[in-house]
Amino acid sequence: MNTMVKAARFLLVLSVFLYACGPGKGKKLKMVHVDGSSTVYPITEAVAEEFQKDHPGIRVAVGISGTGGGFKKFCRGETDVNNASRRIKPEEVELCRKNGIEFYEIPVAYDAITVVVHPDNTWVDYLTLEELRRIWAPESQGKVMKWSQIREEWPDEDLHLYGPGVDSGTFDYFTEVVVGKSGASRGDYTSSEDDNVLVQGVASDRYALGYFGYAYYVENRDKLKAVPIDAGEGPVSPSLESVLSGKYKPLSRPLYIYVSKKSFKEKPHVKTFVLYYLDNVKEFVQDVGYIPLPEDMYERTRELLEI
Repeated sequence: MNTMVKAARFLLVLSVFLYACGPGKGKKLKMVHVDGSSTVYPITEAVAEEFQKDHPGIRVAVGISGTGGGFKKFCRGETDVNNASRRIKPEEVELCRKNGIEFYEIPVAYDAITVVVHPDNTWVDYLTLEELRRIWAPESQGKVMKWSQIREEWPDEDLHLYGPGVDSGTFDYFTEVVVGKSGASRGDYTSSEDDNVLVQGVASDRYALGYFGYAYYVENRDKLKAVPIDAGEGPVSPSLESVLSGKYKPLSRPLYIYVSKKSFKEKPHVKTFVLYYLDNVKEFVQDVGYIPLPEDMYERTRELLEI
């Protein structure tokens, strides 16, 4: 996926350059500014690429600041759309209110946060929620440092952890459902807001363990091994079926985009992009490896937008 992201960014820069130098160079380029979650990024970037093919006068710039980092920009009025792997927090709602930013909350897909290890890891067959909590809890920092401390029969080798940074919605959600409090985590791990960095870390380290969005596992399943999670009813692997059935818990969650009402109502090109997104997102969700919502949920969103 790292190659895909680099290619997408190169094509975006190239297309802007060609447009500026082409026959329509005297026209003002219309921009849609998107930022936020790296988990939602593959969906929005895929939608944006196809959208721009049919709308050459509009460019969609998609950044990755993490859900929290993206909300800071969004609630200051710096972006039109924020990708989010969790719902907006009360303090973020208040920041938006102070700055006069009203928004639409639009669910776009389901995700399964996926715990991964290196393919050469032959000892991990599954992890319980309690084992995950023991690995990631704040009090484990500097103490739970070896695989053998999780289970006695596992290797007496150092445990190398990889996970999202503190601005990530995945970090917020994972710590809340696994550790018991949003943001509660040990700090002695390799962190990044870019999930591709985490993929590369785990894929190159036999003694690594990490977690991130399901699509990044799907894109790199030849380099990674997904770990089934036992929440009390036996180990369950992440998949479309286990998410839709409710069996992959508690690591299943919805993904969102947040759209500025002002941008939607006052910038026709933003409205055009958002409507295109809703009309086509189900296809792109499947293409990048996430799980589509039921069709009636997409229909309710269109009703929300009063279309």
